[in-house]
Amino acid sequence: MNPARRNPRSSGLRTAAASAAAVALAATGLAALPSSASAAADGIVVQYRTSASGASADQSEPWLKVRNAGSASVPLSGVKVRYYFKADSPSAAYRFACSWAVKGCANITGTFGTLANPTATADRYLEIGFTAGAGSLAPGADTGDMQLRFHQSSWASLVQSDDYSFGPDRTAYGDWSKVTAHVSGATVWGEAPGGNGPTDPPDPTDPPGDAPTLFDDFDYSSHTDPRIGANGWSVRSNSGGPGVPGATWDPANVTFASQSGNSVMNLETSTAGTGASTEHTEILTKSMKFRNGTYASRVKFSDAPRSGPDGDRIVQTFFTINDLTAPMADDYAEYDFEYLPNGGWGEPANILYTTSWETYRPDPWEAVNAHSEVRASYAGWHDLVVTIDDHRITYYVDGQHFGTHGAAYLPERPMSINFNQWLIDLQGQPSTTPRAYDQQVDYVLHVKDQVLTPAQVNAMVGAYRGAGTSFEDTVPAG
Repeated sequence: MNPARRNPRSSGLRTAAASAAAVALAATGLAALPSSASAAADGIVVQYRTSASGASADQSEPWLKVRNAGSASVPLSGVKVRYYFKADSPSAAYRFACSWAVKGCANITGTFGTLANPTATADRYLEIGFTAGAGSLAPGADTGDMQLRFHQSSWASLVQSDDYSFGPDRTAYGDWSKVTAHVSGATVWGEAPGGNGPTDPPDPTDPPGDAPTLFDDFDYSSHTDPRIGANGWSVRSNSGGPGVPGATWDPANVTFASQSGNSVMNLETSTAGTGASTEHTEILTKSMKFRNGTYASRVKFSDAPRSGPDGDRIVQTFFTINDLTAPMADDYAEYDFEYLPNGGWGEPANILYTTSWETYRPDPWEAVNAHSEVRASYAGWHDLVVTIDDHRITYYVDGQHFGTHGAAYLPERPMSINFNQWLIDLQGQPSTTPRAYDQQVDYVLHVKDQVLTPAQVNAMVGAYRGAGTSFEDTVPAG
């Protein structure tokens, strides 16, 4: 049973197929996975101009356009663009803003990251992403103006002249290779500052070594398909937390359908504004046998209900967990991707959390964990990867680093793999009109004791699909 989650911020403490895949990997590379960089994505071009050309300024103003020079349409939700700069001090914090954009500022996200290999002209980057509302770029089309800016949180003047991506003479749009574009972890335009390319090191085209693996394409007929249980999954029906008191967990709300040639699992959560009318949904492995290694899934989050009024404080997840043997037991472990499209836990709007748990006590509430978050819409399909080795837990979203948590949060015991969708409470939407929310899952992959890059994950999934393998589990029990 999952612990009753509470906002860590408000608590003050939130703080025979493996070889077939390798053969298919050589034959299919990344092309077999729908989310992988395609020939069309390889035609992505980034254009840049600055609206603040001084060596120093109150704020940096990188204006950008993304152009599709390829031969097929490219969904913008899979494209990330990075602008690299040198922080004004090690402790400097920055804020992103969009002044105006043809695609709409509401469809553009901006987050900041730290480079693994700082250089004289870059130790940070601003990463621009797109929501599903930004649509796709047809061949020959571009995004139009994206008038972007960022500044120090203190509004102290910042120095631009030592920023890698800054071009003081670029007062009109033109191709600019010092800004990079990425699709599913692969760089398709530009050159990052030295030593910071996603293939430096390791080379993501290198196939992972032979290791025990779980792969499931969720190619089932319904929640009663006997292969679900035979393949090690349990569709939850027992009552209890997390979520709205009095809610049920209905196995019938786990369904399967074909999309773009792949089988997709759908988790539906519904309510009519009361505990008795609320139905949560969860599927989990029956065995707790997963510990170190790589966990990956492609998940579709949704910001709005499929039907009925919006506003419920819903949680959409992919996570691993074991049981809490006693309050504050030090052998508890849990690693979460949790998306809150309508906020909750004290957050007013959409937010994506990744959280690594050491332990907790349900009553009175106390938790020991670490988290990373981005306050932005994540509606649409996303590649989620978390790796666990003997030193750290590292999270990736769409091939980009999302957060790293230290050795204090490493697992002491094996865990299960879970997906669920549930309501924190009924306060976000008081209506008694029925509504239903969907979370979809394309696949799940676990590779025991191996840390893979997101590109290696994509290649491995493409290899399974290229070989026609919809399920494999060679991870030993216990």
